[in-house]
Amino acid sequence: MRRRPAGPTGASVEGGRTAGEYHGTASGAAHGDWLTRGKDGRLTLYALTGGGLLRWTENAVGGPEWNGPHFVPVAGLTHLTVVQGANTYVHFLGRRERTGADGGRNVDIVHAVQYQTGLALGDWRSLGNPFQGPEESGSPAAPVGAVAQDGTVHVLLRGEHGGLMLRREAPNGKWRAWEDLHGGGVGAPPAAIALTDGRIEVCAAAETGVLVWRQSAPGGDFAGPRGFSLRPAPGTVAALETGPGRATFFWTDAESGGAAAWRAGGWPAALGGTPAERPYAVLRTSLDGYDCAVLAYRGRDGAAVLGMGGTENEAAGFWWYELAESCQGAPALALDGRGRVVMALIGADGRPRVARQGDGDGLDLTRWDTLGG
Repeated sequence: MRRRPAGPTGASVEGGRTAGEYHGTASGAAHGDWLTRGKDGRLTLYALTGGGLLRWTENAVGGPEWNGPHFVPVAGLTHLTVVQGANTYVHFLGRRERTGADGGRNVDIVHAVQYQTGLALGDWRSLGNPFQGPEESGSPAAPVGAVAQDGTVHVLLRGEHGGLMLRREAPNGKWRAWEDLHGGGVGAPPAAIALTDGRIEVCAAAETGVLVWRQSAPGGDFAGPRGFSLRPAPGTVAALETGPGRATFFWTDAESGGAAAWRAGGWPAALGGTPAERPYAVLRTSLDGYDCAVLAYRGRDGAAVLGMGGTENEAAGFWWYELAESCQGAPALALDGRGRVVMALIGADGRPRVARQGDGDGLDLTRWDTLGG
């Protein structure tokens, strides 16, 4: 077990400012679960900014007020992915690019963890670079990740020739070497999901269709990739556990332009909607007594779109609502400490906005609140 970092949220940052004094805007939405709920029930929102990341945290369970932004400096950070484990620890995976003493570009993948809502992040540790040749020093793409039920962190990125590379923790807490999971033609970050049966599954859009890697048992090796002749638009794949140990993958169909849902062993179900630009934000919850899947995405015109339908009952139809809000990157979805759906996005001005499920029927959102900064 890692040692938990101590310290207040107002730790010193570069330039003599304190985190509490830093005022800035996000340069874009992070990848993954960038709206998280801690063990104490409070939500935290993370966003990428120049020189590091920004964090806003609810003052009380269920809001509506937030404190922040708290600035966390990470020199050279170009991409940020946020993933959370069942133990509520929040993990940060980044791509870092720096200039070496010889003037060359050095790129590596970095990892940090936050153990408790509002506390400082642990140290940023380098996970290295799976590409060793000097001509490949810039090859690592933006990482994605998943945290297994036992807390084991899995970091995945597109490898050389479009395959998939994996680095994960060993049972003793140390990191294993990079593993080549093979495959080819993957041009965008895959979708990884940690299932409640302890396994990890990964799905990626490739030139030949869809590639899927699966663990046969918790902590085991990955089988695959297995290829399927399907047509997802690259960069739109997302994953949601819709049954015990069973994943449903969502993406934009490259031919129809609408959303699709697919589970291994079946055919994709058309969900309608308009083309998405980024991965869907996905959430499973109960609405009016029905088990529902909630999706959110950024449309090609920049508008945020929200949709919902029955879990594993896609044939009954999905309902889509184009919102008045525009956003950068993909939105985020989470349940707050009172069980209400919360949607977050990064506005065109770089400021986060959040809206919550109202007290009426269905999924009507309350007004949008802009977080301070």
